[in-house]
Amino acid sequence: MSNELQKPVIGFSCGDLNGIGTELIIKTLSDNRILDICVPVVFASNKSINFYKKNLPDVTLTYQATKDITRLNYKQLNVVNCWEDDVQITPGQLNEIGGKYALISLQQSVQALKAGQIHGLVTAPIHKKNIQSAEFNYSGHTPYLKAMFNADEVVMLMTAENMRVAVLTEHIPVKEIAVHITRENILKKLHILHNSLQKDFGIDKPRIAVLGLNPHAGDEGLIGNEEETIIKPAVKDARHKNMMVFGPYSADAFFARGQYNQFDAVLAMYHDQGLIPFKSLAIGEGVNYTAGLPIVRTSPDHGTAFDIAGKGKADAASFLAAVYNAVDIIRSRATWAESHANPLKKISARVLANAEDEKIEESEG
Repeated sequence: MSNELQKPVIGFSCGDLNGIGTELIIKTLSDNRILDICVPVVFASNKSINFYKKNLPDVTLTYQATKDITRLNYKQLNVVNCWEDDVQITPGQLNEIGGKYALISLQQSVQALKAGQIHGLVTAPIHKKNIQSAEFNYSGHTPYLKAMFNADEVVMLMTAENMRVAVLTEHIPVKEIAVHITRENILKKLHILHNSLQKDFGIDKPRIAVLGLNPHAGDEGLIGNEEETIIKPAVKDARHKNMMVFGPYSADAFFARGQYNQFDAVLAMYHDQGLIPFKSLAIGEGVNYTAGLPIVRTSPDHGTAFDIAGKGKADAASFLAAVYNAVDIIRSRATWAESHANPLKKISARVLANAEDEKIEESEG
């Protein structure tokens, strides 16, 4: 692996200026050990950084401020000044300023990603309604990044030490969920999830569980027929494409009985079906990863937390985990690309994966 990817350049968008995003960035990047694994670049302004830094007297933060991303200090935290305005920051308040500058930060960080000036992006939380404008007509980061990178499809994937949960539908009203449960959509998401588990997480033969839509996975058609007419056929389609996919499972029993421990990832049908058990059962800190993009983007698994913004109370653990995840995924992609460019390494990886799969089958038997 090249030295460049051993220490990738990681960008940080600041999120809503009145939320906890900047505080999380300061707390995370004040630990100089982060410089051992990446070169951090914050897209904001030194004025906004200094504003929140004043509320954290016990935190020491040194950085280089620049307007030119091509002139980074690779041994220090870099702050790219995205605006010169004297912005009035009002922690905890939902207003136009918070959304306006969150978008400016996001736009400039995405531009840097497209130009290859940064290798990955960690996004601080935005307020999904507050950021809406003519330039941002999306329900969140995930659909925005999908559009910016012209991705055919992406998957919102929540990751933790003991589980990975993806969702088929994201931020849509509950009454519209069933419309999006189609055989084609499920197969697309499974394909992206399967490829991501291989390339981004280094799992050669991933095992994926699919949840049902209805209570008790439909009880063989007694409580809705989506499982019989849509989900089961999609699972069969995936198997025919050499993916190890199983289900559909009844969501409540699946999580209550710990069946998720037997799989590398779970595909839930809708947001709360997947994220409620994830946030209840995940060990360690949860991270939101956008699978299916040509670039690497992660974020913490929480929102703007206006109620504690500016008070120095924000817990940066999930944000730090998002940084580690971004670096790990970048390295995993590089390793995967290298091994698949070398036939001998590819064969070796396959032999090891087959041996591991035989162990799993024996234990299940």
